[in-house]
Formats: sequence, structure tokens, C-alpha cells
Amino acid sequence: MNSVHPPVLVVGAGPVGMVAALTLLQNGIPVRIIDKDPHHRIGQRGAGIWPRSLELYSFLDVSEVNGLGKPAPPTRSYKPGTLEPLKDSSIAPQMEPTPAIPFHGLKLMGQQLLDVILRRHLEKFSCSVEMGTELRSFEQSDEGVTGILSKNGISETFDTKWIIGADGAKSVVRKQLGLAFLGETRDDIRIVTGDIRLKGVGLDRAHWHRIGNFNERGVTLRPTDEVGEDGWQFLLYGHELDIPKIAQSEELVFETIASLIPTEITFNKVVWMSEFRANIRMVNKFSEGRVFVAGDAAHVHSPTGGQGLNSGVQDAFNLGWKVALVQKGLADRSLLETYSAERLPVISEMLRVTTSILDKATSSGDLSLGRSPILYMLGINCRFSTIVLDEFVSSVEGRPINAYGVLDEGHLEAGDRAPDAPNMLQLGCEPDETTLFSLYRPWYHTMLVFAPSLADATPILGALEAYNQSVVRSAVVVPSSASVTSVASPADLVLVDREGYAYSAYLMQADETKVFVIRPDGVVGAIVHGAEGVKKYFSKIFLDA
Repeated sequence: MNSVHPPVLVVGAGPVGMVAALTLLQNGIPVRIIDKDPHHRIGQRGAGIWPRSLELYSFLDVSEVNGLGKPAPPTRSYKPGTLEPLKDSSIAPQMEPTPAIPFHGLKLMGQQLLDVILRRHLEKFSCSVEMGTELRSFEQSDEGVTGILSKNGISETFDTKWIIGADGAKSVVRKQLGLAFLGETRDDIRIVTGDIRLKGVGLDRAHWHRIGNFNERGVTLRPTDEVGEDGWQFLLYGHELDIPKIAQSEELVFETIASLIPTEITFNKVVWMSEFRANIRMVNKFSEGRVFVAGDAAHVHSPTGGQGLNSGVQDAFNLGWKVALVQKGLADRSLLETYSAERLPVISEMLRVTTSILDKATSSGDLSLGRSPILYMLGINCRFSTIVLDEFVSSVEGRPINAYGVLDEGHLEAGDRAPDAPNMLQLGCEPDETTLFSLYRPWYHTMLVFAPSLADATPILGALEAYNQSVVRSAVVVPSSASVTSVASPADLVLVDREGYAYSAYLMQADETKVFVIRPDGVVGAIVHGAEGVKKYFSKIFLDA
């Protein structure tokens, strides 16, 4: 442990806490991350990773999530009382890949494997998770936070500048802050979920098997080699099952599955299981002073739609770059208020979406996720945020907030996700081909200047001289028709849009000049005419800008 305490304490070392820590470490901010559980968690848990989260892992340079994640197998349902297939369907909406959307499908990865991957990335920064270490209490002042930690019965006083609570639904951080956790507990929805090892005659490993129905009694089995060559993630549900009792006994899980699936089954073991009740709650705000909550500490919901873990990771990514700028002394603390302001409407809408899917499952008996493209999370936006700037969209007082949005590749506003564009020619660099996504990273803003020529971009680039070059980078994007004889430019990069993908995704004409400022979280922070707009945007972000 350094003699100088790290300025950020992250409480909770699931994916949400680790993404917060990794975002800060990549920003050059030392972190201490603790978890009260003495052992790393096992089990698949929230296995669905949607395209917007895959984009964020890409920005964090955690490519293994997309590389090792598996596409969702087709879901097979059966005629009642038989293993005669009734129909095959997709559990997720179908989307064709486009140049602007490189990740276009649901990937499945158990949380146990995701945790291992994220821990390895933390270790690259000499940061390791301290297991069996619990936050008991904390007090904060205007200058910092003092926490009381406990490990093996030994108490420690720890002084830090910020605390991020990613410590789950029973969050000590949330309770200590006194945040309201408003919502409902649905006692009508009870599920046993877990990982199991079994073999069944007629149960192939190419399908996600669904037998019975959600209301009466049913089971789903998703094959996953992460658990073993005979491994499955299972769900047991239905009013006719005594879920609390089943959740206490491996033997009852075996008996119940055997009673539901009309085939010969050889059981190996239950690896992990837990009872789930539908709690649908969220905080009234995401922070108080120097202390923040993220993930399940801030919101819990139905697993239908698979949005929960994804939302938590997106919380952490939104928060991380903002804390980093304030800690570096480059931004005012008021920037941190935008974390709560930007995430509250998104999470409120997420609860509505997932609860709607749950209600449909309850009324129809069908536990499919729902097939709306909204689940891809690519339409999530913060157009309503006070720190985004769009000089091409007139501000409408009272304009409704549509935080989950609808992905429309024919429309782009400040506050939307920044699109990708492949096959960009990068002048004067090796390799000479790149994508826009390869430019976006969580420790700097990226200013894209679309211009007919380098000469047209040069006056705008001068506006960047006032800013710390470690947190702002620039790229000039010229059309394929531009005559570029040299790369003499004050920009960090000069890109030729050889195939027009960037101009198409950012809705640009070859003869136009326009500036897009991409935030460290891959959100379009500003769409402006030129240098004055750039200055106006950064005045909302940086001190003395």
C-alpha cells in the first residue's frame, strides 16, 4: 500500500466497481478497490452484454469481452409434456451490421469470467482487488472522506478524496448516504437461478431450451462451456413451484428439473444457485458530496431485458472520467453533478422498459426477453444534459426527455452515442488504416474537425491551444475527394474518409465544415460550427476554459 492514500476508494469489486476503477486508472488516478466477500464470486449471473456495453469495453481496451463472449443460441420451446420441438426463436432482436455499429448482437459471458478479465486489466496498473475488506462507515467533509474499513476483525481508518459505492443492492454506501431507494418488491415473481452440470437425452448444446411456462412451472437451460462441457445456466420459475424451498436444496433442484423435462437426465452437481425476487427500485440521486453510487447500489430491477449489469457498467463509465478531471484540478466539482443528472432519466426509463417486459412475460407465460432494438442500448442519450452543446438543434423548452431513445442512423444530436467509421486512412502513421472507435479513449476528449481541406480546419484547431493536451486530442477528417499532399497540420491526426463511412455516419457533406467533440465516454458532447463553439463547449467542462 502506498504511504500516500489513493484519492479514490471503490467499494465493491463486481464488473461495475472494476470498470469504475479501470476508467480512473487509465486516467492516471490511483485507486483502492475493496470487496467484503472473502472469495471471488462464482456463477454466470448477468451474462448478457449488449452492443453499447461492448463499445465501452472497446474504449477501455478490454477486447476479450467481445472476443470471448458467445452469441446467444436460438431458443427452442417444446410441445407440452414432450421434447418435440414446437418452435425456435431468437432471444434478442436481430440487427444487420453497419459501418457505424461494429457490435451488432448480444454476447453472452458469465460474470465469473468477466470478473477475471477485468481483474487482469486492473493488475496492469498494479491495482489488485482487496477481498474480505469491508467498509463499515464513513464521514465526509468538503476536503475529503474518511472511511472505517475492517478486514479479519482489524479496523483501519482510511482517508481519501472520493468514494464510489458499487456494493450491490444492500449497499452500505447508499444506506450511509441516506439516499431514498424508491420502488416496489414484486412477491409474485420468484425465480431460482444458477449454474448446473447435467446431461439429458435430447438436450443438445446448440439451443437455449425452454420448457413449461413462466406462470405455472417452467425451466430454461442455456448451455455454457464456462461451467463445464456439461454446464448450463438454469432458471426455475412458476407459481406452482415452491421457489424458496427449492432454492435451499440441490436435491430439490434435481427433482424439479427432472419432473419438468420428459427425458433421461444424469445430474452432476449444482455449481451455484440463488433465489431471485423482482425488486424494482432506484435512488433519488446518484451522489451526495464526495460519495457516489453505481450499479445495483443505485438501481435494481427485473432481469427481463438483461439491462441491469449493462446499466451499471455505463454508470461507472459516465462517472469515471468526470471524477478524474476534477481530481486532476482541470474541472470544477460542479461537473460531478452531471453524473446524477445524466443517469437518473436513463435508469428511470430502464426500469420502465424491463418492468414492461416482465409484465408481458407474466401475462403471456412467455419468458423471452422481448425483441425491441431498444435493448441494444444504442439509443441511450443525454441530449437533455446541461454540458452538451448542439448549435444545429434549436433548444425547445419542455422538450420531452427520451433517454433510451430510438437508434436512428439518419439523425445525430449532441448527447447521442458517437458512431464508428472503419477504413479511415491515417496519414503519416503506421498502420495507416484505422477506425474512429480506435481513437476514442476514456482519458481524453476527441475533437473531430470535418472539413473539405486541411486549410479549412486549421483556424479551428487553434482553439485547442488553450487546453491541456493530455485530455484533449484532435483529428481532421477530410473527404476522399480532398487533395492532401502533406500532413502538415496542428491536428494530432489527419484522416481521409476513403469510403465515406464517417461522412455518412456523422451526416456530413463533403463541402461542409463542422466540429464534433466526442467525450471520453464515447458520447457526442458537442456539434458546433467552429472555434467559438468548441470554446463554449469546453467552458462547461474545464476550469479557466
